[in-house]
Amino acid sequence: MLKVSNRIASMELSPTLGMSQKSREMKAQGINVINLSVGEPDFKTPDHIKEAAQKAIQNNYSYYSPIPGFNELREAICLKLDRDNKLKYTPDQIVVSNGAKQSIMNVMMSVINKGDEVIIPSPYWVSYVEIVKLAQGTNVFVPAGIDQDFKITPVQLEAAITTSTKAFLFSSPNNPTGSVYSKEELEALAKVFAKYPDIVIISDEIYEHINYVGRHESLAQFEELKDRVVVVNGVSKGYAMTGWRIGYIAAPLWIAQACTKLQGQMTSGASTIAQMASVAALNGDQTCTQEMKKAFRQRRDIALELLRQIPGFEIRVPNGAFYFFPKVSQLFGKSYKGFTIKNPTDLSLFLLEEASVATVTGEAFGAPDCLRLSYATSEGIMAEAISRIKYAVEKLK
Repeated sequence: MLKVSNRIASMELSPTLGMSQKSREMKAQGINVINLSVGEPDFKTPDHIKEAAQKAIQNNYSYYSPIPGFNELREAICLKLDRDNKLKYTPDQIVVSNGAKQSIMNVMMSVINKGDEVIIPSPYWVSYVEIVKLAQGTNVFVPAGIDQDFKITPVQLEAAITTSTKAFLFSSPNNPTGSVYSKEELEALAKVFAKYPDIVIISDEIYEHINYVGRHESLAQFEELKDRVVVVNGVSKGYAMTGWRIGYIAAPLWIAQACTKLQGQMTSGASTIAQMASVAALNGDQTCTQEMKKAFRQRRDIALELLRQIPGFEIRVPNGAFYFFPKVSQLFGKSYKGFTIKNPTDLSLFLLEEASVATVTGEAFGAPDCLRLSYATSEGIMAEAISRIKYAVEKLK
């Protein structure tokens, strides 16, 4: 019998994309659904970036680029890392890919062998788990609940390390929680890693520009780790360029070379037009990122006050990204019209059916007590969505 491979059969569908699909189907039926499930800024790509793309088209940037990206873009990334993060890299340590998701996949496929363990703090971004599985690695989760602001401790990290540990994968600012590791917290983790020189550290920093508590901090800043930290970033979130599909890594040369080798057999170079637009994004006026961050913070503050009024929602103030990740276990066991909420998946479905608001179950992120809501939408739409959620939740008895 013809059938798909075991690797595809064992892979889970992305819950965030799945909920978005269900929302679109309901909208097609004429239902006014508010979608808080997708992590996508609602801002338009800034004009100077779009103009750079138009110029690239006029200048015939229509041929294949080098596999790891145009040198002009890789130099811009190096300048950005030096300017914003005080990190020194050379263009041959940069690999540009079709989004940060491909960047993470490239790294994982390049360093993980079958059975190698990858430590992932939980809650985590949904795709981490499936990427490790595709690389035939073994996921090792380190849980961090709302009581510790969803951030792991050095003691937890060291307890998870074994002789099979090959990599550590995390994000800060974090998706789905919005938590941000401070320099002191990262330094404490770095001291643990310093004892284990064979662990590759993959630092997903895609939400760098959406940070409400000061300067972005990276694990790559600690010299004792620099030769084995892979910084993953891109232009999607900070510059409202999700559809342009440009992500990148800054990595030790041997990892960058391995990722280039892999990408050469998979996708080759990323879109030439999008690459030139990204040069403008990184080299141009950075005011746009500050304006978007200011708007996100204002939305967060407004939404925070409204969410705190919902019974059964325990809220931690997110210091980055554009998500709320309330603990909702107080609602488990409650019912409405014969439907009982047993977990966050039930609650997410209930809110979609009863309030016409799409959220994402915390189970998708390794947090079976929580729910993710994105506030990457206008203040008015956000207020309406939370009002609907509150009205629906108050029906549960």
